[in-house]
Amino acid sequence: MRRGPRPLPLHLGLAAMRGWAALASAPMPFLPAWTRSSGAWPRSRQGQAEAARLAARLAAGGHRPEAFRAALLRALLRQDRALLAGIAAYRRHPFRRDLPDPPALWREGGSRLLDYGAGRGGRVALFVPSLVNRAHVLDLMEGGSMLRFLAGRGLRPLLLDWGWPGEAERRFGLDDYVAGRLERALGAAAAAAGGKVVLVGYCMGGLLALAAALRRPEAVRALALLATPWDFWAEDAARARGLARLLPGFEPAMAATGALPVDAIQTLFAMLDPFSVAGKFRAFARLDPEGARARLFVALEDWLNDGVPLAAPVARECLAGWYGANAPARGEWRVAGRVVAPQAWRGPAFLAIPARDRIVPPASAAVLAALLPGAVAHRPEAGHIGMVAGGGAEAALWRPLLDWIEGA
Repeated sequence: MRRGPRPLPLHLGLAAMRGWAALASAPMPFLPAWTRSSGAWPRSRQGQAEAARLAARLAAGGHRPEAFRAALLRALLRQDRALLAGIAAYRRHPFRRDLPDPPALWREGGSRLLDYGAGRGGRVALFVPSLVNRAHVLDLMEGGSMLRFLAGRGLRPLLLDWGWPGEAERRFGLDDYVAGRLERALGAAAAAAGGKVVLVGYCMGGLLALAAALRRPEAVRALALLATPWDFWAEDAARARGLARLLPGFEPAMAATGALPVDAIQTLFAMLDPFSVAGKFRAFARLDPEGARARLFVALEDWLNDGVPLAAPVARECLAGWYGANAPARGEWRVAGRVVAPQAWRGPAFLAIPARDRIVPPASAAVLAALLPGAVAHRPEAGHIGMVAGGGAEAALWRPLLDWIEGA
């Protein structure tokens, strides 16, 4: 049974809050900001002035406030029906991911190193995903798998599937993940390659991959970082610090389970763009359920809603250290006692910075590109997830990354 979008009460509540705020503003009209994905109502003096101008235009046109309120209510009810229809259509969609996992050439705890080029030659590239989502976003579905695409063109991709954090992993900090598990996986990959490998990190995995490459340069021939943040205060320092201030509220759950729960993580992501989930499910309700776009939507939503808890020590380090203190950009993030300094990397580097990324602001990733000597900065017109698994991912990232790896 599908449970998404998770957490469902939050997204239904946000949609209701947006509607009540609109009604409370009547007879003030919808403002242009309401039509955007953020759905935010104006808080500034400029926004209030715009509201007053639109209200004056209504009055000049002879429109009664009561009629406007009724029309507004009808529009909100249509949106609510569309949202519920989209959620229902998603939950009953027949698509199920059925791709078999390739063989694992290394295991430790709940983690595996999956070999997408087993039995074949080719340059070895080790892919490191985030700790808070399933690794298979890079192997999403038939015809929509980045790793199978690369394997079919002569590479030997290896995927580090972190797995579900067990009792041991729930005591891990970033030192344990990077200087421990990731470095051992990197060693296994280098042994399979018979030499150095290309190390590729995605999102949070890019930070971990960077730290590992700096610690083990003898095992890494080239480094690719995909939608990887660095300056967490680059575009909105107040919002980043606001996320860090939520940490005390999560402590009871982390004390009880040893991890930050999936729904708490999803809540943090929702705060980056509070009304986008409702908007995309309304749009899904209009799609042909038999079409390719609908299947891709369902595959991505299934992946998003099948998240992984984050070990409590890591959650504290990331929220307080990365978001609250901006430790990476300030040169204060350390792994096993060593400062993670991108400017110390001496090999080839490739950074993919998607232009429409709402999770990692492009300005945050661009700072990292400027610090890596001689880095190739690739800027696809795509989003954070669409770049690796969307309908246009092959042109946006897969082929450019393949070309770079072959030349690295």
